[in-house]
Amino acid sequence: MKIDINNEIKIESYDVFTYRRIRRAIGYLAISLPILLVGFSLISYFQTDIQHSISHYYYTHLREFFTGTLCAVGLFLIRYKGHGNVSIWKNDNLLTNIAGIMALGVAFFPTNPDKNKIDPKIYTLISSNQEWLGWLHYGFAAILFFIMALLAINVFTIGQKNETRTPKSILNENNIYRTCGYSIILFVVLVPISEKLERFEYSTLVLEALSLFAFGIAWLIKGRALGDSGIKGKMLYQEDNPIDTEKILEE
Repeated sequence: MKIDINNEIKIESYDVFTYRRIRRAIGYLAISLPILLVGFSLISYFQTDIQHSISHYYYTHLREFFTGTLCAVGLFLIRYKGHGNVSIWKNDNLLTNIAGIMALGVAFFPTNPDKNKIDPKIYTLISSNQEWLGWLHYGFAAILFFIMALLAINVFTIGQKNETRTPKSILNENNIYRTCGYSIILFVVLVPISEKLERFEYSTLVLEALSLFAFGIAWLIKGRALGDSGIKGKMLYQEDNPIDTEKILEE
């Protein structure tokens, strides 16, 4: 059987760009979720006050935006075919699959509602008002954020070309990934601390939003949302591309 090498290369290129688009979709969804929820809360039509956490939007008229976005991110992560690795801490495929399941868990097992606002508890999958079931939500969310940080720190930093001809920029993609990963961990750790201190009503909402922003930025950079030509290519990816690499294939 004759193999068309050029066609094989073209198919492989299409696959690479498809993965980039999936990464960008995940990044945009993560960043847009808190912005949309808070933004729509300011519109009287939705009859929703700004909640003290993103999770509490489950019990508002914006519930579909909350669960729908999480389900979309979860399915993207599950269908995302990452690279394998002998180390589970660097196994892209395994980690994204687990993260996708956790995202679905966050959507389907909501947090406990405020007792002074809502009496009955609503579950997507389990019709029960037992309070301990609500803690599943926190467990799923904690694992999800931990894996997102792990992906940015351990996985996204693998495979970058070791370009030594020019000094690395401080905005090198690996620096961005690590900053995003450690920021996610910091913001998540600060959530229970801020709730204990009770200094700011919306501290949990802000910290969760910052975690999602860091998560989204890492995926957008990995998906080359800003392009990779010219100065951007040199600073972020240490590549000297005259035009964006995706445009080369389109031509």
